[in-house]
Amino acid sequence: MKRRTGQRTRTRTGAAVAIAVAALASGCTIGPSGADGNPPAGAGRGGVLAVKIDNVGAARPQTGLDAADVVYVEQVEAGLSRLMAVFASRLPPAVGPVRSARETDLELLRQFDRPALAFSGAQSKLLPLIAGAPVRALPPGRAPGGAYYRGGGRVAPHNLFVRPAALKADPRAGALASTGFRFGPRPAGGTPQTRRTVRFPAARFTFDWVEYEGRWRVTMDGRRARTSAGKELGPSTVVVQYVKVRPSRFHDRAGSVSPFTETVGEGSASVLRDGRAYKARWKRPSAGDGTDFTTADGNPLAFAKGQVWVVYAKA
Repeated sequence: MKRRTGQRTRTRTGAAVAIAVAALASGCTIGPSGADGNPPAGAGRGGVLAVKIDNVGAARPQTGLDAADVVYVEQVEAGLSRLMAVFASRLPPAVGPVRSARETDLELLRQFDRPALAFSGAQSKLLPLIAGAPVRALPPGRAPGGAYYRGGGRVAPHNLFVRPAALKADPRAGALASTGFRFGPRPAGGTPQTRRTVRFPAARFTFDWVEYEGRWRVTMDGRRARTSAGKELGPSTVVVQYVKVRPSRFHDRAGSVSPFTETVGEGSASVLRDGRAYKARWKRPSAGDGTDFTTADGNPLAFAKGQVWVVYAKA
């Protein structure tokens, strides 16, 4: 993994905090700017765009989600869910609806080398953490003009979209190498499984295996998930990763505490691919490391080629 020197980190952090203070002084509440195959370690670092995507009923169907290489599913306030779509190989014309960042995102994104992060804003007390994080924060007001727009025939806040090309992101082959993901043939073993449901306090996800399509159909809160263009969402691999979800120091405008999902550590997981479920272990020693998924006997567990969904379920 690529390590930064302490002096370089302090310099970058100090400059970013100064920008955050200026933003706060002006009354701004947005964050400041600051695959298949197995590439060799350290290759293809960086080069991803992460977008925070709304996932309540009023925000669906989403736009551009089918083009993501990875979709992370996080729990937010009131037991609802939000998505983080990571684009590492291609950029769709538009993505959205875009919503606000959370503290969980900063730890999660540390496995990439200074990724671009598109989000609608952030709680003001979270700004210093965003300023100090190794991300290229690009919310409205910090992104190039014309990157964001309102549309989709919806009411705010479910109508903010972003044009990825305007953000000058640079997706490229090998950008997922730092995540620890490995892609390859189906491992031996596993248990036949064609349906899996994961429940949050106020959200529900079901994945149904479609053999003739070689993918998992996604249902969210009882409705088949499609893009705004009518395309069904269908990852090749689904990872149900069991993690600790605890209260954070932050809350939303209604006073609900924002949960923090711990993605550093280790625990159990279930990897769904090719109509089978594999019991797995996950391990991420530090925020700067990727997450290793292994079988019960300690061997690396390969994912199927194509889109990956990682659902963070409470352990």
